[in-house]
Amino acid sequence: MKVLVTGTEGYLGCLFAPLLLEHGHEVTAVDTGFYKVGWLYNGTQQTARTLNKDIRHITPEDLQGIEAIVHMAELSNDPTGQLAPNITYDINHKGSVRLAELAKQAGVKRFVYMSSCSVYGIAKVAGDVTEETPVNPQTAYAECKVLVERDVTQLADDNFSPTFMRNATAFGASPRMRFDVVLNNLSGLAWTTKEIKMTSDGTPWRPLVHALDIAKALLCVLEAPRDIVHKQVFNVGDSANNYQVKKIAEIVADVFTGCQVSFGDNGSDNRSYRVSFDKINTQLPGFKCDWDAERGAKQLYEVFTQIDLTKEVFEHRGFTRLKQLEYLIRTQQIDKDFFWSKP
Repeated sequence: MKVLVTGTEGYLGCLFAPLLLEHGHEVTAVDTGFYKVGWLYNGTQQTARTLNKDIRHITPEDLQGIEAIVHMAELSNDPTGQLAPNITYDINHKGSVRLAELAKQAGVKRFVYMSSCSVYGIAKVAGDVTEETPVNPQTAYAECKVLVERDVTQLADDNFSPTFMRNATAFGASPRMRFDVVLNNLSGLAWTTKEIKMTSDGTPWRPLVHALDIAKALLCVLEAPRDIVHKQVFNVGDSANNYQVKKIAEIVADVFTGCQVSFGDNGSDNRSYRVSFDKINTQLPGFKCDWDAERGAKQLYEVFTQIDLTKEVFEHRGFTRLKQLEYLIRTQQIDKDFFWSKP
């Protein structure tokens, strides 16, 4: 299959594109390059040819011959979304819907969208939320996910088949590492400071999913029969990987021995939700998570040991989305609309 993947120089994309290539698919990659500076270790045997382009500048010509699109390239995570909510809506909502519209016009058959379990926000129901649970987004980032799901669903017909992947919070090692997601951040703190000081009491629930399991889910969707994935929403993860944040901290501390853990009061982030992943595990052929939090923490410990991770590298702007965007804005490398400035 000829697949166009956006966001291939990101945390997840740099793992997914090589997986597609390994499985014999032809990959056209697109990335604007905001996070190119962040490269933690050499962890992929091959990379896809990448078109350095903002998704808002993609043309019909870029999509000629493409059979499927996996759209991952958006401003990622809640703090980044709050940095410039208007730009978040411009890129994450309008830009994503425009890409889907262009795809449909160009005859692209499948469109796989990277959504997020953050759409559930503060769960209003007892028990685990499912794909049928009313969403309750708390941030610009999550609101845009809901809007894209709504608008792209309306484009579906016999010739255009969208699928929406609501990923749990990602974790695990990646060459394009992110240290601004919970398990990775706690692991980095444990390694560099021997201490995990939580600002919250750790009681909120978060579902976790390893980056490689997300890549596996995307591959399964692309290779699944159309009728199984057409207009479908899948929570991506495993119900066994719902953790309270304090449990994640304790798992990390057990792996990074000698690390002290402390908790604070209720933090400013009031999101809390447990998620059911029964649908993806029973209906998507070939999908099953291979990773849990303990295995992921051990993987990070091994990577940190191998590369001799320092505090300076851990805190580098290239591995935290908000820091890197603030740097690009401050140095005027990107303009007020988040387009690259001309030299």
